[in-house]
Amino acid sequence: MKTIKPLNLKIIRSDLDHIAKARGIIVVLVTPEGALDPYARRVNKLTRGSLTRLISSKKFEEADSGQLFSIYFPERCAAEQICVVKIERRTSKLAARKVGVSIAKMKGSVEMLLALGNFPNLIELCKGIVLRDYKFDIYKADASSKSDGSTLITVMTKNPEFFNSQVPELVAIRDGVFLTRNLINEPSNILTTEEFASRLEELSKLGIKIEILDEDDLRNLGMNAFLGVGQGSSSPCKLVIMSWLGAADDDSLLTLVGKGVVFDTGGISLKPAGGMEDMTMDMGGAAVVAGVLATLAKRRSPSNVVGLVGLVENMPSGTAQRPGDIVKSMKGDTIEVINTDAEGRLVLCDVMWYAQERFKPSAIVDLATLTGAVIVSLGHENAGLFSNNDWLCNEVLKAANSENEGAWRMPLGKSYSKLLKSRLADIKNVGGRAAGSITAAAFLEKFVKPEIPWVHIDIAGVAQTKTESDHAPAGATGWGVMTLDTLVKNNFERG
Repeated sequence: MKTIKPLNLKIIRSDLDHIAKARGIIVVLVTPEGALDPYARRVNKLTRGSLTRLISSKKFEEADSGQLFSIYFPERCAAEQICVVKIERRTSKLAARKVGVSIAKMKGSVEMLLALGNFPNLIELCKGIVLRDYKFDIYKADASSKSDGSTLITVMTKNPEFFNSQVPELVAIRDGVFLTRNLINEPSNILTTEEFASRLEELSKLGIKIEILDEDDLRNLGMNAFLGVGQGSSSPCKLVIMSWLGAADDDSLLTLVGKGVVFDTGGISLKPAGGMEDMTMDMGGAAVVAGVLATLAKRRSPSNVVGLVGLVENMPSGTAQRPGDIVKSMKGDTIEVINTDAEGRLVLCDVMWYAQERFKPSAIVDLATLTGAVIVSLGHENAGLFSNNDWLCNEVLKAANSENEGAWRMPLGKSYSKLLKSRLADIKNVGGRAAGSITAAAFLEKFVKPEIPWVHIDIAGVAQTKTESDHAPAGATGWGVMTLDTLVKNNFERG
């Protein structure tokens, strides 16, 4: 299991004399108008006016805000490089975070001094650095000789006490996002349903209560839709329940439900070979739920949140579920299985019903790499949101926008639900090619009690990408951990 390294961040009080001694890379800020703060002025003096020459150049004048400039092997400095950031002193938190991402991509494995003084969004800039400073290379033969991304970052600030007070939340978010990325990046021969459950069990060390239901438990509960997905695999189905009760005296309870298909062949409705290797990420929803719970626990959130993840593997075999099979859900509705590759909704419908029956939540949010159709609709820029409640959906969108995690609301309605009518059962699990992501959400809506606010988030396009994303290198993004942490902070915390 890939461990999450401690954050190698050192905070020191402003000391202009320290700048000449700092090694690695020194980062200073210059405004678009060319104004230098005391730290940039000290660097300019040490380097005999190199910053003055830079800001008087046409290249600097034409550069966009947030652009980096490098001065290598500066005079009278121990550092190998000076990084000059062109940015306004008063800027948005997302602009500051974007600069941090750019710095992380530039820095490599070299230690760094951030001489940024009283830059207002310093913590967000640091968040950009630590979120982007990630790699997953544990299965490469020479991984032990490579940097683990934990090289020292020294932050020089006029108010180290205030900055230090913000660091625990930064660590909690970083660790939750990295947990999600690590789980999604793991190959399926390692991250089996049993191994996944075992790793989630380790979250009990953070104060999260963990319960694991096995196949006998699921059978006794009547979760036949869930069990049907896994009946062709030698890996047993498991339901893991993670409870964070940080405000035990409060009645408000948010439940998060995640799809945890550790590998999806499509079952008897077999997927094409090309690209099937990417189906190791079909447990992305469960990984996000785990990351959110870890973040809440690490920052000691005064909220009550229960995460439930259905862990299963969808394989073709002599015992596998067949197209045309009819299964009875925990709710009692019968489902005609038209396509065994529409398996995630069969897992979620039982887990969501169980969550409502047992926990009586104030709201429910489910996350799943559910459909390829959502990628056709929204590409890899936005997750698709579907909801029965405008308030909750708008709060999720607001949280996503505030964290620069793309999300877009998609429609629901009776006309889409009609496409799921079955001749033989109460409902069928697919509605045809048209509006595939919408009919998948419409299927799930049938297993949500009308009085419970619900949002379904289809993260198929954003959980893992072939190219780098806003906060991550290519691969697992950790999308959703920051959004849902902010949703909790804005709406479900007390005290």
